Amino acid sequence: MYNPFSLNNKTIFISGASSGIGKAAAIECAKMGATLIITGRNETRLNDTFVKLEGKGHIQVIADLQTDNGINKIVEMMPMLDGIVHSAGIIKYLPFQSSGKDVLDGLMGINFCSPALLSQQLLKNKKIKKGASIVFISSISGVSCSSIGNAVYSASKGAINGLVKGMALDLAAKLIRVNSVNPGMIETNLFSEGTITEEQLKEDLKRYPLKRFGKPEEVAHMVIYLLSDASNWVTGSSLVIDGGFTLL
Repeated sequence: MYNPFSLNNKTIFISGASSGIGKAAAIECAKMGATLIITGRNETRLNDTFVKLEGKGHIQVIADLQTDNGINKIVEMMPMLDGIVHSAGIIKYLPFQSSGKDVLDGLMGINFCSPALLSQQLLKNKKIKKGASIVFISSISGVSCSSIGNAVYSASKGAINGLVKGMALDLAAKLIRVNSVNPGMIETNLFSEGTITEEQLKEDLKRYPLKRFGKPEEVAHMVIYLLSDASNWVTGSSLVIDGGFTLL
């Protein structure tokens, strides 16, 4: 059956695959026929993703992409790629006036520098095929809006969206497409880790016209679209998936 969203015969690399959106993207991409290389820092959680992948030939690699050694490890073992999903990232709520250099370095390092440098090295080592698709998981924060205590995180995600546009132009001659997915609030482990209080969640929910937060699988489905041949004429775009949040 014809399916323009199929990922059959595509080799996809996904970072941050041990939890949240990255985990959902890996599981859903495998269902669509992709062969996956997934990475994360926590061996137990990454393996939990790995055993849920349909199909054969998948690879899991424990690596810290904040380090040169971690990036080099990934690049050296990487086969030729049809797609990349940069999903690794962190969030930290802290007033801007209290965000010192360690906070700036930490958030910008993981959310922006690591995926940027990894992309550079994969390109320099010719590990990305002509016609491939690179997808960054960004956010509506820093692009369409922000919130109290979220300045540095917003800056890191705003930087990603600027990078996407520039990379899309630089790589267009190789037919390599570069896009981002910009989610609103997604039901991930942030809910259970106490990063956001129950009161904050209830108040935030009122601002969503569809009256619920998103699910990781819903973001993964948009990622699949950008990795598939269905989006062959899409590059430099930032696709919003936010339940209508930014309409208000």
